[in-house]
Amino acid sequence: MRFSPRAMGLLAAVVTVTIWTGFIVIARASAQRTLTPLDIALLRITGASLVLLPWGWWMVRRRVQALGTSAPPSSLAGISPLPLRTTALLGLFGGLLYALLAYAGFFHAPATHASVLMPGSLPLWTALLAAWLLRDHITPLRAAGLALIVAGDLLVGGRSLLAAFSGGDVWKGDLLFMLAAACWATYSVLARRHAVDAVQATIAITAFACLVYAPAYALLIALGAVTSHLAQAPWTEIAFQMAFQGGGSVVVSGIAFTRMIQHFGPVRSTMITALVPGLSAMGAVLFLGEPMHWSLVAGLLLVTAGILVGVLRASPAPTTPASTAPRRAVP
Repeated sequence: MRFSPRAMGLLAAVVTVTIWTGFIVIARASAQRTLTPLDIALLRITGASLVLLPWGWWMVRRRVQALGTSAPPSSLAGISPLPLRTTALLGLFGGLLYALLAYAGFFHAPATHASVLMPGSLPLWTALLAAWLLRDHITPLRAAGLALIVAGDLLVGGRSLLAAFSGGDVWKGDLLFMLAAACWATYSVLARRHAVDAVQATIAITAFACLVYAPAYALLIALGAVTSHLAQAPWTEIAFQMAFQGGGSVVVSGIAFTRMIQHFGPVRSTMITALVPGLSAMGAVLFLGEPMHWSLVAGLLLVTAGILVGVLRASPAPTTPASTAPRRAVP
């Protein structure tokens, strides 16, 4: 059965929103079980590596066979299809720091906060970094959208900062969520600056994270510097984390987001992903029993409105995969 381009675009949109929403709810639920943030990050990288590293090796090998010495440069023993400097730069922010900061945040703050502060603040960081590094112009309408996002973030994070004076540590998670969003925005802007393809970038950051993080993790465990709960966790939990965090959040979500942009364009795609903060917040309330304070509701509405105002500045236009792929944002 062959599906129409519209059906494929709609399917890709549903898959993207579902995985992004599930990432926030499942990551918070995982923080209340056996594994540590470092364990979950390892399983995310391992699960993605099982798919993407053979893919990267095959991609590089096919290019060499077809183009010979004129093939684009690769790195990491032919696993990454990008040059070493680009691989390391993108891998640091998109492969390592994002995962470590995000998973650590879920051990301090609820998923309702993550739903606002991670996907919600991503357009803010991306716009600011793009204006600095890419000289993108921030229009008055986009500036208004960014102001709404800042106001929403302050409503959510401000409550945690006030609670810090009474000994609360939710603000630590809020700060980690904001830093995680900033890291992914940095990766996205750098990917646009270097004009890399989304699939190649995903393979490259996974290869870098695997070859850097896995040995460092093992060394820290051997030295007793960090504690691992992998030995205590049931195999079903380990297999699920590898499948969802690695296979789902990295591989499937990356391909689906790229496909969605190919059909809907970057503007309408951003409007579609504006559903994620609200859906993930409702999921946290329904499935995790988290409370929904008035400040959280107000912040959620402001952030969602800010995203919509920011993308409504232009009419949607179809784009090619190579030009739109770097705009992607995987959870």
